Amino acid sequence: MLADKGYDGDTIREALLPQGILPVIPPRSNHLAPAKCDDRAHKDRNRIERMFNRLKQLRRIATRYDKTARSFLGFLCLAAARLWLPSFVNWP
Repeated sequence: MLADKGYDGDTIREALLPQGILPVIPPRSNHLAPAKCDDRAHKDRNRIERMFNRLKQLRRIATRYDKTARSFLGFLCLAAARLWLPSFVNWP
C-alpha cells in the first residue's frame, strides 16, 4: 500500500501486515519510533499522483461529462496519451 504521511500510524501498519500487504508510508517527523520506508516506491507513488492531478485539470475529466463508463474510459485514455506523447516525441 502506497500512502502519504497522513496514514502513518502503528494501527494501520499492524492491520496491513497480516494480510500480506507491505505498507510504504514515510514516517512523520514527530514519530518516536519511525518505521523504514522504501523511498523509491514512494517516489513512484508521487509520480502517479501528479499524473492524476494533470488529468483532473482537463475539464471533461474533472466534471465527467460522458454518460457511460466506456466513453469516459476512452476519453481518459486519449487524455493520458496526449499528456505522455510530448515525452516520447521531439516537438520543434
